[in-house]
Amino acid sequence: MDSKPIATAEARRILERASEEELGEFQRRTRDYTIKFSKIQASKAEKLIRDLGEKHQLERKDAIQIANCMPSSIEEIRTVLAIKGRMFTTEQLQGILKTVSAYSGT
Repeated sequence: MDSKPIATAEARRILERASEEELGEFQRRTRDYTIKFSKIQASKAEKLIRDLGEKHQLERKDAIQIANCMPSSIEEIRTVLAIKGRMFTTEQLQGILKTVSAYSGT
């Protein structure tokens, strides 16, 4: 079996395709969570993840975390990326924020 990390919005899209009868209790709870917490549409999330990887050399899992949070400030981006140990310049963080802003409509 193959696995690949996906954004909350993609999980929502997958779970919303299934009928209520097809979902177990865990899947229903997960679907409810994704409905509540996904910040953008799945198609936009995937494009954002790709852009963050290509333009800013972020690993997919880090780009997914940013797409899930949709940070609106450099401080929020720093918080998401801080545990990685990689240092980012203010210019790099501003570029990431600009890319995220393009997808959030702000």
